Amino acid sequence: MSLIRTSSARSAPRPGAADPGVLTLTDVWFDHDGVDALCGISLSIQPGAVTAIAGPNGSGKSTVLAVLAGLLNPRSGMVSVPPRVRRALVVQRSEVPDSMPLTVRDAVTMGRWPTAGMVRCLRAQDHQIIDGCIGLVGLDGYQDRLLSALSGGQRQRAFLAQGLAQRADIVLLDEPTTGLDAVTRGVVADVLLTERARGATMICVTHDDVALTAADHVIRLEGGRVAPAEVALTEA
Repeated sequence: MSLIRTSSARSAPRPGAADPGVLTLTDVWFDHDGVDALCGISLSIQPGAVTAIAGPNGSGKSTVLAVLAGLLNPRSGMVSVPPRVRRALVVQRSEVPDSMPLTVRDAVTMGRWPTAGMVRCLRAQDHQIIDGCIGLVGLDGYQDRLLSALSGGQRQRAFLAQGLAQRADIVLLDEPTTGLDAVTRGVVADVLLTERARGATMICVTHDDVALTAADHVIRLEGGRVAPAEVALTEA
């Protein structure tokens, strides 16, 4: 079972990260069972930057993220995604059934499946990426540990590494630090900055002050609308 979602669009070959351009929503409306969740939202996500989407519960943050990820189609409005760009959505899920004897390495390896083809034949480069992502989230000594034996924070780090292993151009994270310990929150903030340095566009729905501090831009939502002004944060 993979806990990441990917779009069907794929990025141009590298060296370096593909320039994803600007991901935009223009006058986007979306409703859940007739109740408006997004009300004419327009926003732009800057490439190669960390953008945090903040706001109170019910403000539309996760819905915006799902629209940006291509998982939800708006009722009206336009979603503009640069061509040949691959997106990856990392969702928060710390509960792992005991009936699924997955190790940390098994879970992170799933992140390479979209690029490994039907037979899922991994190359040396794939294994290097897997090792690097496990190290990036601080789970080097836990590769062979079952997910069910990890703490909630450690499991979330494993799923984060799974998403990062795709090497997507745009990485979207839905509340990656909610309810987790300070160490894991710090790891997530470090990952945002490291992936930005790789050239990835990072989009993070969060309430967490640590993650907000790592952001280049903060877009605040209120009642399904973008708050009057985007808050830009100066890089540390």
